[in-house]
Formats: sequence, structure tokens, C-alpha cells
Amino acid sequence: MNDGKPEHEGNETVDFGFERVAWAEKARRVRSVFESVSGKYDLMNDLMSFGVHRLWKQFALSLTGLRPGGRALDVAGGTGDLALGMLRQVGKSGHVVFSDINPAMLEKGRDRLLDAGIVGSVECIVADAERLPFADNCFDCVMIGFGLRNVTDKPAALRSMQRVLRPGGQLIVLEFSTPTAPGLKPLYDAYSFRVLPLLGRWVAKDADSYRYLAESIRMHPDQETLRNMLGEAGFAQAHYHNLSGGIVAVHRGYKL
Repeated sequence: MNDGKPEHEGNETVDFGFERVAWAEKARRVRSVFESVSGKYDLMNDLMSFGVHRLWKQFALSLTGLRPGGRALDVAGGTGDLALGMLRQVGKSGHVVFSDINPAMLEKGRDRLLDAGIVGSVECIVADAERLPFADNCFDCVMIGFGLRNVTDKPAALRSMQRVLRPGGQLIVLEFSTPTAPGLKPLYDAYSFRVLPLLGRWVAKDADSYRYLAESIRMHPDQETLRNMLGEAGFAQAHYHNLSGGIVAVHRGYKL
């Protein structure tokens, strides 16, 4: 069992896009990326995906099984799209915790929830996915959308999310993945490495951060590998759904 101390110390390295960096350095560099892009994050999501990210999120939300009065956790919640969707599902009698390790992103998401008139049934918390500061067995659903690939220790994060789920609760991981449709990969690579950095430079004034985001997708585990990682973290019935030809996948697992 992990006692809360880092499992990886010393001279170990980890991927930061296509770079290898010191294990302790990745979280700082990821935080810097999202502090840089937070102001244009929603606009860039719309531009990069031609708005399709909204459909991917709607599909993930359709799988939660949440009902009025339920409790849910949004990990690495960004600017709050998924938290807002789960809040609508659990209603005023339910409770959603909206968390992110990056205070700048959390602030953007909190503002969005306030603008939507959400008060009382949501809690906004700065939290590390690898060491979630919540009691065991307290959420009906945990969701992480487009955040797992930025986590330094993915197995630790999956175990942490499994711990806070109640028995019978579900984890949903919405993340970029490996294209499976014939002929899609070269087109996707050309778009990712040529167009995205240009968009980042023009719109967010930060080409390097969007180059990292494209690289981080390539370094993320493919569909089968991530499914196996869910099983190793203690999730039962781990499976996935490919969306948009495998550009995005939704992985699901349950706590027995």
C-alpha cells in the first residue's frame, strides 16, 4: 500500500511531451503550461476540436449514472465543463467536488460555475490527482477529463481515484488516445504538430505549450494499455469506447 509518500524519487525521469525530465519537475512544468493557457483555454478547445470536444464531454456525462442526491468528483476539472454537467445530474440535493491541481484553472472553472448560477452544491478544491484529500468510499462517480495524460504518476492517480469511490461507484476517464480509423493517424499527426502550435501562437500567444499538449497525447498509454492499468488499480469491468476514430477514448471501471 502507498502511505502517501512519493513512490518515485532520486534520479528517475518521466516524459514531459517528448522530453525526459526529472520526476519532481514534471508537475511544476505542467502547472506552468496551464497557467499560461488558462485565459484562452476554452476558446482554444473550441478551435482545436472544431467544437467537437463538447460532444465528447456530453457522451462521457451520459455514462455517469448519477441521480439526484448523488456525490461526484471532477478531477483535473479545468474550466468546469464536466463539473457543471454532473451538477445538473445530481441536482440541488447532490454534491459535486470540482478539483484541479492548478489554482489558475480552478479559478476559471469556479467563475464559470458562478456565472451559471451554481451555488451551495459544489465545492472547489485544489487537489493533486495522485493524492486526493478525500475520505475513502465517498463518491458515486469520479471523472477525469483530458487530465490523466498530464499526471506524473498515473498508476498512483488511478489508485487514489479508486480509493475515494464507494463500492459500486464508477470511474470515467475521458482522454485523447490512439487513432484506430484507417488512414487517420498521418492526418492527425500533421494537424497536431503543424496546425496546433500555430493556433497556440496566434490565439494564446504560446506555441510551446500547445506543442507540449500535442506531444503529451502521443506519450499517453493507448486504449488497451490504459484499460489494463485500470484493472491493475483495482477497477472491475474496465472497458473503453472509442470516439472520433480513436482520437479520444472514454475508459470506465467500477469499484467492487
